[in-house]
Amino acid sequence: MTPHAEFPTTSSPERAPPVQEAIPGFAPNALDETHFPAFENRSHLRYTEQNELHDVLCVGFGPASLAIAAALHDALDGSDPSLDLPHLQRQPPKIAFLEKQPHFAWHAGMLLPGARMQISFMKDMATLRNPRSEFTFINYLHQKERLVEFANLNTSLPQRVEYEDYMRWCASWFDEVVQYDQEVVKVMPEKSSAGEITTFKVVSRNAQTGQLESRRTKHVVIAVGGRPNVPAPFPSNHPRVVHSSQFSYISTKVLPDFQGRYSVAVVGNGQSAAEIFDFLHAHYPNARTRLLIKQEALRPSDDSPFVNEIFNPSRVSSTFARAPALRATAIADDKATNYGVVRLPLLEHIYETLYLQRISHGNTPAAAKTWPHAILPYRRVTAVSPSSTIKDGLRLTIRNQSPLYLSDTPGAQEQVEELDVDAVFVATGYKRDLHEALLGDARHLMPGGELADTKWEVGRDYRVNFRERSVSEGAGIWLQGCCEGTHGLSDTLLSILANRGGDMVNALFGQAKKGAGEEGLGYEVRA
Repeated sequence: MTPHAEFPTTSSPERAPPVQEAIPGFAPNALDETHFPAFENRSHLRYTEQNELHDVLCVGFGPASLAIAAALHDALDGSDPSLDLPHLQRQPPKIAFLEKQPHFAWHAGMLLPGARMQISFMKDMATLRNPRSEFTFINYLHQKERLVEFANLNTSLPQRVEYEDYMRWCASWFDEVVQYDQEVVKVMPEKSSAGEITTFKVVSRNAQTGQLESRRTKHVVIAVGGRPNVPAPFPSNHPRVVHSSQFSYISTKVLPDFQGRYSVAVVGNGQSAAEIFDFLHAHYPNARTRLLIKQEALRPSDDSPFVNEIFNPSRVSSTFARAPALRATAIADDKATNYGVVRLPLLEHIYETLYLQRISHGNTPAAAKTWPHAILPYRRVTAVSPSSTIKDGLRLTIRNQSPLYLSDTPGAQEQVEELDVDAVFVATGYKRDLHEALLGDARHLMPGGELADTKWEVGRDYRVNFRERSVSEGAGIWLQGCCEGTHGLSDTLLSILANRGGDMVNALFGQAKKGAGEEGLGYEVRA
């Protein structure tokens, strides 16, 4: 998957306090500004005691939840005409975000030198929804006193390290309502005396204390991103099998000597695999690196203007409205824009790098075997075992189908190869199914939930579909970033987050939900 995809990654070992208590002197019903320490930036959202009934609990605080928080701030601020919610301005909702990382981090494992964003900076947390928002990338640059210098770069694609800093800056506004080091383990429905589900209990594990904590809420938003996908036959817990999401953290531990004569394999066809392959060439000049790809060649991503309209916010509704078979076909046809592809400038750079090897090492088939860096097409790893030649290394058994496609000899057969490596980096995407485990205790509320293969489904507004009349209209669960099959390719990406954050705020708090005021919305007003 390309690195404009939105997903959480394990962050650096910097830790938060064991328990994040309310700010000293803070009383939820007495919002005296003198009770708070000075914040450089502070949102309109306020801390809610753990034992209070929340209006909304968001599981995860990555870009998806950050976009919701920014939209909610703008709604309270009254600066966004699309979020006309005066009752929120009178009484802010009781909301909290639970995040398993010790602090906000985005793509931290792939913040490689020179890596750029793949979408325009205008597709930030706010601009396409509300250009006047404080959370635009332009305002971030202005606040950091870099706006003029950035304009001089003459680019709409900032470096990824700067964009992560932008999102960290946005996230800092919400420190008061984010509980870090909280890994949510389950979401449990709670029945009212009338037998209808009106609230949910969200159970999380405090990473500092190891203790379980619980909070009650009317609405749950699950925005946990993806889990690294390490496919068979690779072991999922081997110290020298490293998923791309962990590359920046672990690569220097398994390859500590930048001048070392390591043997390294990279597996994958997309942007992350290409970036890792290029990084290894640049920083480990004496290493022998092999990029194993399934097809004949690395392919460029298509980000031309007409194709980019696939990621327009307006496309979500038309995608959802399509017949399921037609929708699945269209999504499959469009995957070349995002999956298993590489941006053209990086492709050209890698090609030039490999070309220079033809000069220094020779251009014959025999010489090619001595190249320090090579792309091996039509390769699939079929087995992984301990290496007999490299200490603590691995031996990859590889199915080589290149003779079937590239040989000049008629009737050529595929071959089996063995490659001994010090480490293998797998850039093989993510699984987006953690919500299935978190909602295990609610499965009896799922239509068809008694069938093992049934999955959770959502409406256009991302609200989970429960059995009829089993859950109160004033309560619900909402999914973010795991609805690609119904909402389109943009579901996992940054492209639509600003607009989707506004849609979520309107869905959770909008008057149109019941058209009957605050009580009808299941919205609890502070006393």
